[in-house]
Amino acid sequence: MATDYDAPRNKDDEQGHESLEALKSQQRGGAMTALIDVEDADTAEGIDLPGADLSGEELVVQIIPPQEDEFTCMSCFLVRHKSQVARESNGEKYCRDCEG
Repeated sequence: MATDYDAPRNKDDEQGHESLEALKSQQRGGAMTALIDVEDADTAEGIDLPGADLSGEELVVQIIPPQEDEFTCMSCFLVRHKSQVARESNGEKYCRDCEG
């Protein structure tokens, strides 16, 4: 059945007003409260502001040496698995993504 979307819809408009009135009466009758789940990381203390003095902070990073089955691409400088080597010249290796 074809529908003419430009034609006036009298029947649907009446139903829309009824449901709108029902929503308004429900809204007046009972106030709904929203519960917000706040974690410690979400508070203002967990946010670092730009320009904050971080001179007293110490960064701890564990550096893992390159594995025997890995190489560093000399184009994108990402560590890749040896199966991703596309080209090697003068001891420099290039990955498949960079060589396209």
